[in-house]
Amino acid sequence: MSLKTQTDILHAVRETGSCSIADLANRLAVSTETIRRNVKPLIERGMVLRFHGGVMAPDRQDEAPFQRRLQLNRGAKRIIANLVRDMVRDGDSLILDNGATSAYVAEALSIRSNLVVVTNSAEIAWRLASRNGNRVFMAGGELGGDDAAAFGAAAIAFIRQFQVRYAVISVAGIAARGDLVDFHLFEAEFSRAAMEQADEVWIVADQSKFGREAPVRICDLSAVDLVVSDARPGADFLRQLEEAGVRIVTPEAASRA
Repeated sequence: MSLKTQTDILHAVRETGSCSIADLANRLAVSTETIRRNVKPLIERGMVLRFHGGVMAPDRQDEAPFQRRLQLNRGAKRIIANLVRDMVRDGDSLILDNGATSAYVAEALSIRSNLVVVTNSAEIAWRLASRNGNRVFMAGGELGGDDAAAFGAAAIAFIRQFQVRYAVISVAGIAARGDLVDFHLFEAEFSRAAMEQADEVWIVADQSKFGREAPVRICDLSAVDLVVSDARPGADFLRQLEEAGVRIVTPEAASRA
């Protein structure tokens, strides 16, 4: 076994929270068999946890607490938020979920006026309500202690009363196989319901989300219209996006528009 390879694996997993075997092999420029061989003792020692197709850090089985997630990749989240802001027009309607990136989007959208915003996040509602003639509709239900967001049947029934132009959804990852994934079933259920109520579905995901695995499948890429990211993903993901008919917006693409 290679101690250097194991150290590199641990560094990659701790940096992103979770990695697929294929992503680790690509990142470390070794074979998938080498990754599997070196991951095995790490799993046995409890240093990483196995899930289908990859491994995750023991303290990252769930998403980090919301305030910590707000601080993670802040620059990338602000870039994405500004790209969304530039595409949304005054008077547009949208659903925003409770993700950390969505909170940055809400902050960027505070310069827009007369928006109709539907959200399950008290954090996002607070950032946009009573500003510039915006109307904010907050889904009800029991609020989570971490991110003050409502989930469950009541929240889903509430958003199904609206038909909006855009659903802006943050995800835990875009798996190597092309699925959008999350850590929590109730968040995935809310995301799917939000997508059904929108003319267009936009996924906001910084580059660390490409290749990131999580145990709950939301949907595949064909259910999405647009991915907004801070940087272009690798060639494999670009091909998957093209095959699924999904547009991608990055700072590079926006500068050419």
